[in-house]
Amino acid sequence: MVVSFNRGHWCEYCELELLAFARAHTELAARGIQVVSIMPERGEYTRKVSSLTNETVTVLSDIDNGYALSVGIVMWLGDEVRALYQQFGLDIERYQGNATWFVPIPATFVLDGDGRVIASKVDPDFRTRMDVEDILLAIGAVKGHRPPA
Repeated sequence: MVVSFNRGHWCEYCELELLAFARAHTELAARGIQVVSIMPERGEYTRKVSSLTNETVTVLSDIDNGYALSVGIVMWLGDEVRALYQQFGLDIERYQGNATWFVPIPATFVLDGDGRVIASKVDPDFRTRMDVEDILLAIGAVKGHRPPA
């Protein structure tokens, strides 16, 4: 399984990552891999993301970032970023249903069949994400490669 924490439907980099998962769906599914995206948005927005991926990615709502907080991957956007986002019409408060301005740090976890994390990428730079190739390497899908111990 691949679990990906995403900032929201409004994040172009999250969208690019999820579209990459959708494009790789056939290959991932053939290996029994399911992709789950977790984002702190209300259902009406997570449904948009699910539709964007042709429902090849399961998209879950983590209202108030409860799960992301328990994993320790939440950051406050801050007043300057809030003002900038609002200038561009991003209404994070409406999307999330609260006024906290917290988002998960973009993170991807690859789990084996026993639920153990075998690869991960957590980076506060929202522009960098784990490549699908790296996920396939981690699960040993690429011939001649062994998954990390």
